[in-house]
Amino acid sequence: MHTGAFCDIAWDKDGKQTGFISFPYSIDRSPYYQIKVPVCRIANGEGPGLVLMAGNHGDEYEGELTLLKVMRLLEAEAVTGSVTILPATNLPAVMAAKRCSPFDGGNLNRAFPGDPAGGPTHRIAHYVEHDILPRHDVLFDIHSGGTSMDHLICSLIERMPDPARQEKAVALLGAMRMPYGMIADNGPDSPTSMAAALRAGCIGLSGEFGGGATATPRTMAMTALAVDNLLLALGITKKRLLTDSDVETETRIISQGPQSFFVYAERQGWFEPAVDIGDIVAAGDIAGWMHDLERPLEPPEELRFRAGGVVLSRRLHTHSQSGDSLFNVAELVE
Repeated sequence: MHTGAFCDIAWDKDGKQTGFISFPYSIDRSPYYQIKVPVCRIANGEGPGLVLMAGNHGDEYEGELTLLKVMRLLEAEAVTGSVTILPATNLPAVMAAKRCSPFDGGNLNRAFPGDPAGGPTHRIAHYVEHDILPRHDVLFDIHSGGTSMDHLICSLIERMPDPARQEKAVALLGAMRMPYGMIADNGPDSPTSMAAALRAGCIGLSGEFGGGATATPRTMAMTALAVDNLLLALGITKKRLLTDSDVETETRIISQGPQSFFVYAERQGWFEPAVDIGDIVAAGDIAGWMHDLERPLEPPEELRFRAGGVVLSRRLHTHSQSGDSLFNVAELVE
């Protein structure tokens, strides 16, 4: 069954093309409305194919802004192979400045492999996994912590069952030259873009580049560095597009742990953190304190880490409810 999507891109044509992937979606204001996801393809002869993707979540801006720059600056004569750029993949979420789509509440990174007969988010996921990814060798899906979270800057891959592909993925992880490189193990059946890449036969790369639904000079510089280094490592470009020079950084490998590596709120309160992202903690260390402004004389609840490692993410909103993730710790891999 077809998604009903209309794409302006001629996939087998060399040169630079810009347009939209349009998803018909009838709404009260406009019966023939289309969700018009911007797309750019830059191709020149034989060579590796790369998808640069941002806006998987709508409130993560480093990737969105960086890919707009790539669309404007990169020309076909500077490319060997092809680059397909999706700067605002879940467009409804991007335009609403929200993590999830306002049309169906859909979180695109929990919607793969998608559904051609589903809501807008699942239709976008289906098109990306079945129409775009199989035409390429590598996906780089750029993330950050969004509105409520700050995240350690790191590149990321999913563990792959094929040793040769795993070796190449690890090499590309290091080639981006981020301070940390995370190896996740969510499996080929997970509803994420990384698993979608695995199912589509290409190498999935991702990364986290900040948080707080904002962009800073540092987070933008690190995102640009990762994109430039990846283009160079794949041989798609021969010189830097966004940055002046490389940064001599040796990537330190980390891995996701089980639920014991998280600190969660177990009741409503106002959280005061004791550490920040990038800090090294040990099991038993104080993570912070949960205050109760409705009971001002009551001592705050002391929260401690159950596992040690590097602090990967931190909740930015002080007011918290039961079930909110306050911290996530990643295990340092020797």
